[in-house]
Amino acid sequence: MPSSRSGSIRLFRFANVDVFLHWSWFLVAVFEINARAKSYSSITWNIAEYVALFAIVLLHEYGHALACRSVGGSADRIVLWPLGGVAYVNPPPRPGATLWSIAAGPLVNVVLFPVLLLLSRMSGVLDGAQGLSNPHALLRAVFYINFGLLIFNILPIFPLDGGQILRSLLWYPLGRARSLMAAAVIGIAGAAAFIGFAFWAQSFWLGLLAAFMLINCAAGMKQARVLSQIATLPRREGFSCPTCKSAPPIANLWKCHQCLVEFDAFESDACCPQCGTQFPVTMCWECGRQSPMREWTIGSMATSNP
Repeated sequence: MPSSRSGSIRLFRFANVDVFLHWSWFLVAVFEINARAKSYSSITWNIAEYVALFAIVLLHEYGHALACRSVGGSADRIVLWPLGGVAYVNPPPRPGATLWSIAAGPLVNVVLFPVLLLLSRMSGVLDGAQGLSNPHALLRAVFYINFGLLIFNILPIFPLDGGQILRSLLWYPLGRARSLMAAAVIGIAGAAAFIGFAFWAQSFWLGLLAAFMLINCAAGMKQARVLSQIATLPRREGFSCPTCKSAPPIANLWKCHQCLVEFDAFESDACCPQCGTQFPVTMCWECGRQSPMREWTIGSMATSNP
């Protein structure tokens, strides 16, 4: 997965979401457009097809972002890259909020399904009457692209939408950490099957997707272990996350980016005890949000009112 900004070009900002395009998109675009050069009478239609693919991906990612915002989460960046798109969403740490934030993406494809089907059927009629073969071929291709993206995304393989939806559903009976571990383990099995399919199909891109799945499943398992450990730690009184209201754990969980020493941010007032670096914000291990230390202190907020 690409980082949120590194190697990316900022395209525009809409609905308070910055949209970036990774540089590798152009390289793959040239390859894919040339590979389907015989599908149309002009390369212009091939370019239109590739742009339409990423227009659908962009709408899908905006579905994630806007749904996350609707439940009180944050979402301010989308990155498009050759393997699709990534919406950087941070929903509240609740199963329902996470479920809606993830499910909204595939629901966009569901809404597009009848629209594109109707347009494809209408263009087919016009093609037979007026010989509009290129528009019909384009709309038919866009219909199948949307359908393929929908089916692929709802596969129960982490970190695809289907795998994250499965994790959100398992969150209810299993809890936050164990649901993530279960989804990651299932995802590894699915990614292994995907690798076998990639070899059978002799597809480089499917193999790359399978590697992407495995890397993210491993990261999910690591995060699940961290969440399990944090859940057993004692909590520090007098502090509360401004966003999720959770008390911070008492442990050396925060790392200084200057000297890499691990320390307890609430014991040292967000200042590295080794190199003295002062951190303007402190991350909550429950919801992932970052807030200034002064906003964490319950006591100072209470004593400020008569």
